[in-house]
Amino acid sequence: MKKWMLGIVTLLAASSAMALTPWQKIDHPVAGNPQAIGGFSNGCIVGAQPLPLNSPDYQVMRTDQRRYFGHPDLLAFIQRLSAQAHQKALGTVLIGDMGMPAGGRFSSGHASHQSGLDVDIWLQLPRQRWTAQQLLKPQPIDLVSADGKQVVDRQWQPQIESLIKIAAQDSEVTRIFVNPAIKLRLCQDAGADRNWLHKVRPWFAHRAHMHVRLRCPASSLECQDQDAPPAGDGCGAELASWFKPHQPNVNPVKTEPPPLPPSCQALLDNHFVNR
Repeated sequence: MKKWMLGIVTLLAASSAMALTPWQKIDHPVAGNPQAIGGFSNGCIVGAQPLPLNSPDYQVMRTDQRRYFGHPDLLAFIQRLSAQAHQKALGTVLIGDMGMPAGGRFSSGHASHQSGLDVDIWLQLPRQRWTAQQLLKPQPIDLVSADGKQVVDRQWQPQIESLIKIAAQDSEVTRIFVNPAIKLRLCQDAGADRNWLHKVRPWFAHRAHMHVRLRCPASSLECQDQDAPPAGDGCGAELASWFKPHQPNVNPVKTEPPPLPPSCQALLDNHFVNR
């Protein structure tokens, strides 16, 4: 390799390393009783556990990124959901990002997933288990049309709705984020049984996966829950507003991230002082 090219590669690698947040440099969970601390987008976790990577009911993708840690409640939910999907012969559940060993902020990719209570689950359910190579470099299926207004019929499968419904009916789940077009399809197909739909919230992107969020565990006294979603199925004016043109902000305001919860800051300080 030419010297100038080697220099560029070295510089890019150094820049990537510098971009890491302190949380991304913590490679093991913090010992202690499991505690989700702070908010979903500004928090951390003590006593996180790794999701078991070997299961007949689910497969974990991109394990090289080490984002398969969470509160025990999250692990139990994933195992519960996957077992139900297996019982109903829906296919293999594909697990995407959960959180890092101590939670906390990512340099990119997620604003939330910080307190060990969030998980991305792909909206495809393969009948055959994926190979190790497929899991390391998974190829998502985009379920939404190019204009963002509807689901692509040839990509949609009835078992996708079944998987989302099972997750939404779980008592520990407080929100499920999907693309507005996916929410619209669920609203159209739900029939008379619609109580579960109010947990399914439209959000940007999320064209190939659902983002599931659990409520704060009762034992996590410093965990900050969100307000409950509005009453109703969310299929009316609120959903319609997502399909109206939005004017871009010509003068976007950049805001600094809020200060960490004191317990999370103390966790960071203690970790790096004692290294």
